[in-house]
Amino acid sequence: MNIGYARVSTSDQKLETQLELLKNAGAEVIYQEKMTGTTIHRPEFEKILQMIRSDDTLIITKLDRFARNTREALEIIQDLFSKGVKINILNMGIIDNTPTGQLTFTIFSAFAQFERDMILTRTREGKNYARENDPLFKEGRPLKYSKEQIEFARELRQQGMTYRMIERKTGISVATLKRRFQ
Repeated sequence: MNIGYARVSTSDQKLETQLELLKNAGAEVIYQEKMTGTTIHRPEFEKILQMIRSDDTLIITKLDRFARNTREALEIIQDLFSKGVKINILNMGIIDNTPTGQLTFTIFSAFAQFERDMILTRTREGKNYARENDPLFKEGRPLKYSKEQIEFARELRQQGMTYRMIERKTGISVATLKRRFQ
């Protein structure tokens, strides 16, 4: 059986491209998840590892969908090889249980880990630079409402309006109002 696995790491990413590639590659069953690669618990991938059998093929679009780091990738690949499973990583090709296949996989896994590490390093360096050189830099998601909008809502509350009335007037949710006023 050809089993596909698709994963996106953020909720705003779309699975459709991966799903189409997996179908075109012959995946008969496709498991999919929306969670970060660094998340330890990936229930759908764990289901695959439990149910996959000898002569099955696991199809994945890219190596970074497979594992969080090189060590984990090598452990998973050894487990799959010991079960007699073939692995088809669409942007690399079929990885088989031969010395050449294992070497190729190890090298590509190491480069994928290196790329992830470099992205984290560049992100960290960029944030440090911004923190030191931009007085307006703030870590995290930008606030949805300005100080003026929240202050206006606070004034409405002090005038006796209910949270629901303020929400209708300003568009700021009741939960946000309560959180900001505490």
